[in-house]
Amino acid sequence: MTSPIYVALDTPDLDRARAIAKAVQRHAGGIKLGLEFFAANGPAGVAELAHLRMPIFLDLKLHDIPNTVAKAVQALRNLEPAILTVHAAGGRAMLEDAKAAAPVNTKVVAVTVLTSLDSRDLGRVGVAGGPHAQVIRLAGLAQEAGLDGIVCSGDEVAAVRKSWKDGFFVVPGIRPAGGDVADQKRVMTPRAAIDAGASILVIGRPVTAAEDPDAALRAISATL
Repeated sequence: MTSPIYVALDTPDLDRARAIAKAVQRHAGGIKLGLEFFAANGPAGVAELAHLRMPIFLDLKLHDIPNTVAKAVQALRNLEPAILTVHAAGGRAMLEDAKAAAPVNTKVVAVTVLTSLDSRDLGRVGVAGGPHAQVIRLAGLAQEAGLDGIVCSGDEVAAVRKSWKDGFFVVPGIRPAGGDVADQKRVMTPRAAIDAGASILVIGRPVTAAEDPDAALRAISATL
């Protein structure tokens, strides 16, 4: 059975990213590469890690006018990521164009509300109702646009799955029981997130900052 855990390689250092990826290769479901890695290494760096033959979650959170996002997705086609993120707040036309431009085997998922934000943060940018209401609203938009799923915290995934039964739900902000939450505000344990309906879990520092990343990953996997 394939692990639902994608390890977040949030580092600009290609050699370090490769070393961690190799360390967790046997037990991870895939690796997540985000802006920090992509800004430093670009498509060539992604292609380099693709040689390890692990599914790649390319977390770029694209957010621009529909035409620009569609062209950006087309430019990434040769990398054939397993998962690619766009921002749900970009609107329906942008979401539709992103999905249409993606490779057929790439799941395009919409970021709803970052796990570093809470109700107070949303209020400051003019969003009323708190994270839960905003996630439900944006999940509906993503579903209507034909996307594969969304990115949301474990707090919202159960509610979204009720109305989107075949959706693909990416849950970041995962921390083992008693773990340091760092800059995350809406966190959940791996077991609780899976029970709530997560399709995959994104876990970074609890694995990558460990002395033995593979042992840390196996310990988390054992809780599932």
